[in-house]
Amino acid sequence: MTTGPEESGSVLDRLVAALGSSVRTDQEALFEARSDRSGKTSSHNPICVVEATSTEEVAKVMRIANDSSTPVVVRGGGSGLAGGAIGGAGEIVLSLVKMNKIIEISTENRWAKVQAGVINQDLNLAAQKLGLWFAPDPASRIWSTVGGNIATNAGGLLCAKYGVTREAVRQLTVVMADGEVLTLGHETVKGVTGFDLVALMVGSEGTLGVITEAMVALKPVDAHAVFTLSATSKDLASIAKAIQETVKHQLQPSVFELIDAPCSSYIAEHLETTSFEVGSNMLIAQTDGAGAEHLANQIAELWISIGLDVKVESEGEDLLSFRRAMLPALEAKGRVLIEDVAVPISRIGEMLLAIREIEKQFDVEIPTVAHAGDGNLHPNFIYSEEEVPESIWQAADAIFHKAISLGGTLTGEHGVGLLKRQWLLEELGAAQFKLQWGIKQLFDPKNILNPGKVFDPGHIQ
Repeated sequence: MTTGPEESGSVLDRLVAALGSSVRTDQEALFEARSDRSGKTSSHNPICVVEATSTEEVAKVMRIANDSSTPVVVRGGGSGLAGGAIGGAGEIVLSLVKMNKIIEISTENRWAKVQAGVINQDLNLAAQKLGLWFAPDPASRIWSTVGGNIATNAGGLLCAKYGVTREAVRQLTVVMADGEVLTLGHETVKGVTGFDLVALMVGSEGTLGVITEAMVALKPVDAHAVFTLSATSKDLASIAKAIQETVKHQLQPSVFELIDAPCSSYIAEHLETTSFEVGSNMLIAQTDGAGAEHLANQIAELWISIGLDVKVESEGEDLLSFRRAMLPALEAKGRVLIEDVAVPISRIGEMLLAIREIEKQFDVEIPTVAHAGDGNLHPNFIYSEEEVPESIWQAADAIFHKAISLGGTLTGEHGVGLLKRQWLLEELGAAQFKLQWGIKQLFDPKNILNPGKVFDPGHIQ
């Protein structure tokens, strides 16, 4: 759904009248809003970018958009990897980056109330001053927003033990498609009154409503020392076995990451370090809590018995920094398509070996990292062209099909957006796809909230 030039002009006039200088039409703002970190770029500028500063301003935007049937694309830090927050012709881009206030942190209740544009790491640092911390820990935490984390149900390095963003969300302030403001969820820890609309909003990618504020749970800072393990092997099958046996033996690290040999080589080159064994597949685990040292030693013994070279240390931030350098290291080589499949942990070895076979089949390199503790893999593709080459999409297609065949999913934490909508029907099946589209229509009858994202118009009947 798009608006014509005359209608767009009247929409813009109404937005300027209602929000003044919050409405930007300069080329810098419009161009930036056409892309995110997925590699996708819209071919045309949006009507404008509205930099809202309050829920009330968001409601004004949505009322104008609803009255004029103008599409709205909600945008946070622009760090999305699925093309879910890209604005185009005839669309209003609603930016929440200036809604960056930490409204309250309650030490009595262990929660924080924040505006959607608060940066993940800023919330964590503020909480730590009060002896608390925010568990969701995406690799983009330095620049991604809490609202964006919620909209994509982001995960991160700590999800092996502490779960994804969904586990941290208690209550949301949401502006609906017609501008109505709702408070969903509960301030209390427990609450089962009615349907769980908070859970429905988490991961909805801006297609059901605009999340403007959130109450998120915090955890007490643990004063115990953490212990970090690293293990290497040339044999990918041994690495996969170590992952599966760690879980099978009920050993629960807080961080549990895999970096395959191609990826570890790129990171070591980028960081100009010789501290890590280049060309080997690598596992990183971190343990915390009162039994952290004992647990680390148990994991080390298991990995050694499988044939891995293992190190245990009481300091480990350099290892975590090595893992977090994955994206900058690959971006130093070219444009990067980061994929995001997940499989049952018992099938992670099959998925890793399948990626190696897909490399051969399509003659492409696929450096891969994974949140090993929950089976979420990130196969990466490096390319130099403006658009993702067809051979890479063919290889990605093969990866998606393989993941689904193993009982897995197209996306563990990045979302569907534009990049994966064509595969959504295959995973969900026709009946569930129809049900989900019906939910979208109930929340957004005019289809003005992020239209064309998640749901492929060609599959909607």
